[in-house]
Amino acid sequence: MKVLKLSAQGLPQSWISLEQAVIHYASNEVRWESGGEIAVFRGGHNAITGLQSVIAVNSIIGTRGVPSINPFDLRPGLTNAKLFARDRNICAYCGDHFHESELTREHIIPFAQNGVDHWMNVVTACRACNHRKSSRTPEQAKMPLLYTPYVPSLWEDFILRNRRILDDQMEFLMAHLPRNSRLAA
Repeated sequence: MKVLKLSAQGLPQSWISLEQAVIHYASNEVRWESGGEIAVFRGGHNAITGLQSVIAVNSIIGTRGVPSINPFDLRPGLTNAKLFARDRNICAYCGDHFHESELTREHIIPFAQNGVDHWMNVVTACRACNHRKSSRTPEQAKMPLLYTPYVPSLWEDFILRNRRILDDQMEFLMAHLPRNSRLAA
């Protein structure tokens, strides 16, 4: 189970473990929290008061400080898992839905024609369509794209990075998706 760590301004920073979240709470770095309580950690007893220390961790935390980098300048890393999730496991050529094991990363402009491995030049394709298209462009192969590639936003990237997102975390992230996001459809 992961905690969604945000900047104090509400921009996603990272998915962190419960243990990392406890460190933020114990260091008094949590400025605000949202979502539901997902864990409670109990510590020792205070020698003077006799009270036990307790840290309740919420699923979304906003931490003190200002990020040293502009998150909107970040380009999400390209992995097959993220690509297939962006494209909803749908082949860009035949339009059928497939299991991840039956999909490939397909380069619109192939490497053989100086294509690059970048979000705007890749789509999800089934093995049969990828083989049929081969090292040609969609126009050369007479296989038009059924959807357009795009670079995921910061918010989309956080959804694409984590397979086990809690409902309240997903609701928070989905509320910030661009209108044209395929993840919102």
